[in-house]
Amino acid sequence: MALISIFATASFARAEEAKPAEKVTFQDHVLPILRAKCGMCHSAGEAKGGLVLENYAASMTGGASGAVIEPGDLDGSRLWALVSHKEQPAMPPKEPKLPDETLAIIRKWIEGGALETKDSQVKVKKKATLTLGTIDVSTDKPAGPPAMPENLSTEPLAVSPRGNAVTALAASPWAPLLAVSGHRQVLLYNLEDFTLAAVLPFPEGTVHVLKFSRNGSLLLAGGGRGGQSGRVIVFDVKTGGRVFEIGAEPDAVLAADISPNHGQIALGGPKKMVRVYSTADGELMFEMKKHTDWITAIEFSPDGVLLATGDRSNGLVVWEANTGREFYVLAAHTGCITSVSWRIDANVLVSASEDTTIRLWEMTNGSHVKGWGGHGGGAGAVQFMRDGRIASNGRDRVAKIWDQNGAAVVTFPAQNDLGLKVAYSEPTAAVITGDWTGAVRIFALDGKERAALQTNPAHLAARLEAATQAAAAAQAAAAQTAAQLAALQKVVADKKAAAEAAVKASTDGAAAQVAAQTAKAEADKLAAAKVEALKAPEKALADANAALEKAKVEKEAAEKADDKKDVPAKTEAFQAAEKAQAAAKTAFDTATTEKAATEKAAADAAVKLKAATDQAVALKAAADKAVAEMNPTPDMVKAIEAATAAAKQAADAVPLKNAVVAKLTAEKARPAAAPAAAAPPAATK
Repeated sequence: MALISIFATASFARAEEAKPAEKVTFQDHVLPILRAKCGMCHSAGEAKGGLVLENYAASMTGGASGAVIEPGDLDGSRLWALVSHKEQPAMPPKEPKLPDETLAIIRKWIEGGALETKDSQVKVKKKATLTLGTIDVSTDKPAGPPAMPENLSTEPLAVSPRGNAVTALAASPWAPLLAVSGHRQVLLYNLEDFTLAAVLPFPEGTVHVLKFSRNGSLLLAGGGRGGQSGRVIVFDVKTGGRVFEIGAEPDAVLAADISPNHGQIALGGPKKMVRVYSTADGELMFEMKKHTDWITAIEFSPDGVLLATGDRSNGLVVWEANTGREFYVLAAHTGCITSVSWRIDANVLVSASEDTTIRLWEMTNGSHVKGWGGHGGGAGAVQFMRDGRIASNGRDRVAKIWDQNGAAVVTFPAQNDLGLKVAYSEPTAAVITGDWTGAVRIFALDGKERAALQTNPAHLAARLEAATQAAAAAQAAAAQTAAQLAALQKVVADKKAAAEAAVKASTDGAAAQVAAQTAKAEADKLAAAKVEALKAPEKALADANAALEKAKVEKEAAEKADDKKDVPAKTEAFQAAEKAQAAAKTAFDTATTEKAATEKAAADAAVKLKAATDQAVALKAAADKAVAEMNPTPDMVKAIEAATAAAKQAADAVPLKNAVVAKLTAEKARPAAAPAAAAPPAATK
């Protein structure tokens, strides 16, 4: 029995050891203590020392002096040092130290990882995932190819029926790359083929701000869950890895930026406070408490010297970036500051406000130098272009480009709904707009729309199918437009060939006319010669006839004479005259025949000349008409130009569409993988 009792006792002991200890959590155990003992001084309404202890996120964020709770590190948690009276000022003030059992709960909670709920996982708080090295400040294009995503996944983490409002938008300063806020994810689009280049997870919540670093190698994303938590993540553009994480805000981060040298990150939100962190160690460098309302806009100057911040109540302040000291207070707006942007030389700041205006401020004296009504209902976003012009978007649904005198130089087509964001892509010379419906549209600087993107892209398989269909359609369109162009070109070619044939026929006709003229001249000359040649035979015949008549008379006279002695001689003379007359007659007849023949030939040549002349005239008229018709009419020229442009556009689209299919096919064949953890960029001096 004793042995059984020993085994039973041992089994019970092992069972007790195997039973997991109850988790001490903020929600179930610590929050009631904090509300009862600390609520008077550290609520959202009071927040002494900037410390709020009425919710988990705020408690973990800490106060003006930084974090007060380090999960798993009791000695490193200032809250424990104060409530255990190890440090001053002892808490709660002017009250005895908390009971030991209460302190034990707080101690176990911190040592257990400072869990929020019983379902939370133990995670020791990190000040920063990685550190960032600083780089030289420059507004020039970095050496080498600009940073683009390299074989990153484009599979969306979530696909919704409708796109979310465009809450954040940014274009790389050097690469054809656009960052768009998605649902708990950041979408990177290639602005050359308008395809998805990468999907970066943002489980922290809604993305409220996106900023590329000045050299384009990093992408800052800030956001969170309203009233719960806020965070800033810095991604490596090439690898998609998270190179830096900062902030444990009790509310969503609404505005943030990374300094040009990558050494600082500034952030702000509903807590009305601007916090600037060092990327070297993740430590809080300083806080600016001047703002009286939500922080809505933050941007470092291109040279890294100044920091501009704006709030929901029209507050606009410029700070010294390295010290956090106030530099200028810029007063003119009467509504929420929605956006700020620096000119490339850092000498001028542009601000946009819900009071409808866009304003320019110079940094020599902090003076307001120009202001104008930009957008009815409110100006939502503004960005300086590299050439000094200003792109903006607003509640009137119309994005614009302005010169620095406030003149609108380009007005883009109206958007579907309220214009929320605007970005300018220098590498592709495009203005990108985002509206309330989630529509993202890319415009050329002449106002023509190039493409439309989505904040809710489809899954990879669906996009591959759509891309395959688009490639087939592009091939068909290319063939069709090429055929249409060929048909128009054939009409022109046929007319040209007809004109060339008509000109040749006219030339041949003119040559035939010249030949006929030559032949007629030769015939006329020959006929004239025969007429002249006929005169001699004709005279000879007349002379022969006269001689014959004379011989005849003399012969007859001899025969009648009494003396017949002359008869023989006269008879012989007569016979000779007859022969001579016959010969003359023959010569005359021959000449007459030849003359008639040449006259007929001349007449025939005249007929042929007339026919050749008539034909030459007709052929010349036909050639002139064909040549005149050979040149395309203005309408035909326009039709050919349009068909040429359409054929080129369609032909150019084919390799692009095929490339998209190839890219998506290759991605589908790759094993699914999360974005790589990127190493921090190398520091330079």
